[in-house]
Amino acid sequence: MTQAVRRIVVLGGGSAGWLTAALLAAEHGGTQADALQISLIESPDAPAIGVGEGTWPSMRETLQRIGLREVDLLRQCDAAFKQGSRFDGWVNEHENDRYYHPFSLPQGHGEIDLVGAWLHAGSEPGFAECVSPQPHVCNASLAPKQVTTPEFGGAINYGYHFDAVKLGVLLRQHATEKLGVRHVSDEVTQVLAHENGDIKALRTRSHGDIAGDLFIDCSGLKALLIGQHYGVALRSQQHVMFNDSALALQVPYADKPVPLASATIATAHAEGWTWDIGLPSRRGLGLVYSSAHTSREAAEQALRKHIERSGGPAAADLPSARHIPFSPGYRERFWQRNCVAIGLSSGFIEPLEASALALVELSAAMIRDEMPANRADMDLVAKRFNEAFDYRWARIIDFLKLHYALNQRNDSAYWREHAQAESMPERLAELLQLWRHRAPFKNDLFRVDEVFPAASYQYVLYGMGFKPNLPAPRTARLAQAQASFQQVTTATKRLLGGLPRHRDLIEHIHVHGMS
Repeated sequence: MTQAVRRIVVLGGGSAGWLTAALLAAEHGGTQADALQISLIESPDAPAIGVGEGTWPSMRETLQRIGLREVDLLRQCDAAFKQGSRFDGWVNEHENDRYYHPFSLPQGHGEIDLVGAWLHAGSEPGFAECVSPQPHVCNASLAPKQVTTPEFGGAINYGYHFDAVKLGVLLRQHATEKLGVRHVSDEVTQVLAHENGDIKALRTRSHGDIAGDLFIDCSGLKALLIGQHYGVALRSQQHVMFNDSALALQVPYADKPVPLASATIATAHAEGWTWDIGLPSRRGLGLVYSSAHTSREAAEQALRKHIERSGGPAAADLPSARHIPFSPGYRERFWQRNCVAIGLSSGFIEPLEASALALVELSAAMIRDEMPANRADMDLVAKRFNEAFDYRWARIIDFLKLHYALNQRNDSAYWREHAQAESMPERLAELLQLWRHRAPFKNDLFRVDEVFPAASYQYVLYGMGFKPNLPAPRTARLAQAQASFQQVTTATKRLLGGLPRHRDLIEHIHVHGMS
């Protein structure tokens, strides 16, 4: 049990595997005597899921940590900037049913009674538009930075949209050429175990046995190690989050260049909801739905009609959509003996709010920061890891369910049942009761590394028309909030006048870089 941890074996490539390998290699790899040896085994025949095309702002720090240039991401991964998400039709299907969850915190968040003052003023304009310039920047299809802004810097907070397959290729190249990760392109045919139950090695078809001290399962939905080998069950969440299927298509733009969207656009339909991610060269679209509430054929018809209505090719001219079934849930344990699951092998709920890749970042970062020195320490780290991610997955489900629980749509059983109390997580129901009389704040989400902070809950609550019964703010607090709203107005005018169009900046970077 005092055996030193020196060899890390990552099973599976793609964004999850290569991002994990790169983060560990950047911190613990190298040529020093005490450096870890990091190998990644990737099947040459495994198809990439390739639809996780959005990140949170945390990806900027992640890329900096591994030494990958932002300009390379933008040029090589058909990437663009993402400033948040826009939700169309999630409340009541009316023409003006739209709200933003921007990446920037509200002006004065945590210090000023913004919600009370906003309600006191009549809740117009929308909450996000009142407390942040970012929705206005997104509506104008502007970039979050200027041509002269340094890499990873911005006038306003941002993440990325990108081609997920191309990102995996770029990460692989960077990890192997710059960070010393060993790439093994081969099929795993057998898992070899020690007598105590630890994994000893992975037997491959052409490279023999790849031994390790810690194995990281990034094998996707197959979950070859955590699921198939160790039998750690998936904790189903289908009673809360109904969706279990997605259809995906990649759609070219029309011949005439169109403004490049700065937000992921999520549009509700009777059959489910569609995502729409704008890349410089194409749009990535898909429809997420519950097979218990609609058929694959009806879902694909709805997706095709949405694409046609939103400026894409005619429904009859589109190819068949790619079908991606999944089981919404997460593992009962993520770290079992000397194996830890990251990415889809650890669980998946649905694409809403792009939490999947963020969980990869968080998981890899915790292993990087708490890398066990030996096998005995590993059990302690595993316990801490499992506790941390039990909490994080539960909070993600709370937040995602909030988008559905507040809907007022009546066009399908899918939406009506999502709003029923029977499908509400207990903790979320308790918070909603409290929030009828006060706004979400830090005591509701008390961890410093919350996946979604109180501000995110405020954006969704008030974007979806949730109206708490709050007393009017006292005079001094009202004046503070009104001054904050004015600062947002001033900042909005400055940003609208000073930021370039999103597409123009991306095209400039492709030709000239960032200068």
